[in-house]
Amino acid sequence: MTRIRLAFSPDSDDIFMFWPLLAGKVDPEGLSFEAERADTEALNARAAAADIDVVAVSIARWPSLARDYLLLPHGMSVGRGYGPVVVAGGPRELASLEGERIGVPGLRTTACLVLRLLMPRFEPVVVPISPYSRAFEAVRAGEVDAALLIHEGRLTYEREGMALVCDLGVAWAAATGGLPLPLGGNAIRRGLGPELVAKVSRLCKSSIQWALEHRDETMAELLGRESRADLALDRAMLDRYLAMYANADTLDAPADVRRAIDEMYARAHAAGLLDGPVRVEFAP
Repeated sequence: MTRIRLAFSPDSDDIFMFWPLLAGKVDPEGLSFEAERADTEALNARAAAADIDVVAVSIARWPSLARDYLLLPHGMSVGRGYGPVVVAGGPRELASLEGERIGVPGLRTTACLVLRLLMPRFEPVVVPISPYSRAFEAVRAGEVDAALLIHEGRLTYEREGMALVCDLGVAWAAATGGLPLPLGGNAIRRGLGPELVAKVSRLCKSSIQWALEHRDETMAELLGRESRADLALDRAMLDRYLAMYANADTLDAPADVRRAIDEMYARAHAAGLLDGPVRVEFAP
């Protein structure tokens, strides 16, 4: 039996996508799937070894992995007029943070790249996203002047007493004529070969389709076994989060999402944040 190694984050949208495949809800067609989990920036670093068959990475990270990985069209987290948020201890404008210290979830995250495109001059301070409370503690302690939040943290900053400075999804849409903001995706190892790449891609899509079609059952599983205790995630918040990041865009990236990826890479190259132009290669 051929073993396929998966690596994804402990965040709700990633678990939502892969749980049906790992739980036997989808026929694996003779393959054996094994999973490991790590936070987003750890996965971005882990992918450099090119020994994971399917790995969840930031869209900003894929160009540096392109020699070893194709980008899967299934499993993307996309913001449509919303995205990661910059928050601070009190009201302020994004421009006021120029040159200031901003806590970021990782230097290779899409959120960090987009923030650099919007405001080139700031001092990034990596603040791990786990434990969940760390970014808020860093702001309160004055370790950073603001924090860039991804994943579920973007839904909980208000209850933590933080003020919104900028929603990157809103700013990105305004700067690009309304394009969505592609944030994370799954990359599949080229070394699997064309036939196995196509098969695994199809199974990943089937897993996402099952989760979307059995959303209540999948949500119940996440709340019962998989939800991170440090988030205090209830059903209403999980429902809101999945509506944002596990939806039709996740099943199969539409044309405007693909254009948005091209636009992001073109802008990053023009800003000197990518070494060269990037041509995106998707798996089938």
